[in-house]
Order: sequence, then structure tokens, then C-alpha cells
Amino acid sequence: MEKVHIIIIEDEQRLARVIKKQFELEGFKVDIANDGYVGKQMIETNTYSLIILDINIPVINGYDLCKEIRKSNKEIPIIMLTALGAPDNKVTGFDAGADDYVLKPFDFRELIARVNVFLRRSDKTPKTERLSIADLEMDLNTRTVTRSLKKIDLTAKEYALLNMFLSNQGKILSRDFIIDKVWGIDFDPGTNVIDVYVNYLRKKIDKDFYPKLIHTKFGFGFYCNEKEI
Repeated sequence: MEKVHIIIIEDEQRLARVIKKQFELEGFKVDIANDGYVGKQMIETNTYSLIILDINIPVINGYDLCKEIRKSNKEIPIIMLTALGAPDNKVTGFDAGADDYVLKPFDFRELIARVNVFLRRSDKTPKTERLSIADLEMDLNTRTVTRSLKKIDLTAKEYALLNMFLSNQGKILSRDFIIDKVWGIDFDPGTNVIDVYVNYLRKKIDKDFYPKLIHTKFGFGFYCNEKEI
């Protein structure tokens, strides 16, 4: 059976080697890059199933590298591994296209659990090639979104959020549900990241269109529907 191939982009060489060894003991194939430029080159020449990315790395920082990766690959899971734990840092990371955010110091068991969550999700084949509501369409193969035939550019996290809404049309989704489906396990529900991203999404898919599709049920959560429930 072919090993899952991942890359760790981390300038703390000792830490990178320790993480690499632990993942190899779990059966992974692991590459290391110690700066953002080398990491970018390796990602462009190899096929990886997942990226573990530090933020404070030389040449190209983690935020900028994440944005570069997302220009050509919106699907590969990216986990940011960093000591920067302020809410603004997390929002910036998610906005750059990260799928998860793990703070140093960390327990390796938690990191491997998060990695396995994303790898299981990546293995699932979509049941349908398109999701739609009203005049909004999402193509799951090309990962493009249009409304009234107008293309709408979304970040990776906005795309994941919209996908979750379209896959659960008419259902009121709690914050805990959204955190689990879009941000992964053990994300702090006390931050306003969900509100921030719902607002981002509304500005792009609802602001200049009718009917409005993303609604809030105060005290309960959010939902996607052509009419308010």
C-alpha cells in the first residue's frame, strides 16, 4: 500500500526532524523544507496529500505561501503550525487559505488526529458534481461558483463554508456544527471567526443579488434557503 506523502515546512530544524520521525513511525512518507521558497518549489514538483506549514519561516512567510498554494490548488489540506495564537493571527491564516491552525507547543497525538481528519475527508468522493440553490451554482469538479452566471471568487475557507451551507439547505446549522465541518476539531468557538466568514460570504453571494440565501436564526445558528424560515 502506497504511503501518504506529506510535507512539513518549518525552519526550526530540530522540531521538523522530530515531527518527521513521529509521522514516519505512523507510516507516512515525509519531506521537510526549512524555508518558504524551498517549500514552494517542492510543492510544485511533488504530489502531497497534506501540508504542515509554519508561519514565521524565511524567504516566503507562511501566510504568503499559503496564498500562493491556493492559487493553483484549492483542495490540498493545509495545517498551520505556529506559536502565533492571537485571534487576528488565526483569522489571517484562515483567510490565506489554511484549513486548520495548531498552536505550539502541541501534543503530537492531537496533530496526527487533525491530519487524519483531513485525510479522511479528502478520500470521500462527492456524491454529486454540482450544488445549487436559486441562481447560485457550485461546480465541485472545477471548484467554481457562479450566481446569475457571474463568476464569484472565493477563498478556500469561503468555498468550504458555502459548500457546507449548500449541502445542508434549509437546515439551521449550529456554530458547533459549522466549526466541526469547516474548521475541524477543537476550534475555539469563543472567537468571532464564524461571523466574520459568514459576512464575507454574504458580501460575495448575496449583496448584489436576490433572493438573499444566507440567513441567521438568532440564538440557533445560520442556514441557507431561498426564503427565511
